[in-house]
Amino acid sequence: MNKVEQFLGLAMRAKKLVTGEELVVKSIANRQVALVILSGDASANTRKKLQDKCTTYDIPFRLYADRNRLGHCIGKEQRVVVGVKDGGFARELLKHLDNV
Repeated sequence: MNKVEQFLGLAMRAKKLVTGEELVVKSIANRQVALVILSGDASANTRKKLQDKCTTYDIPFRLYADRNRLGHCIGKEQRVVVGVKDGGFARELLKHLDNV
């Protein structure tokens, strides 16, 4: 398990993540997330929708692994998108995501 997955697991246990497309989109619009992580195997539509929303609200957006791995590292079933609500977790994750 790498640092990205460790921090996602920690953030999940600290209740600092929001998952699911609709909840994440709503959280972006309400400026409740500091980072959005999308699985690399998300559909083109989903990717465009979330990327555009993040650009509009100036929220960092990154791709990571696939839906199975993203879900696994937060202890859930498959997850296509995860929003990180905490600035500290977002900074650490960005640091490690940009070095992967």
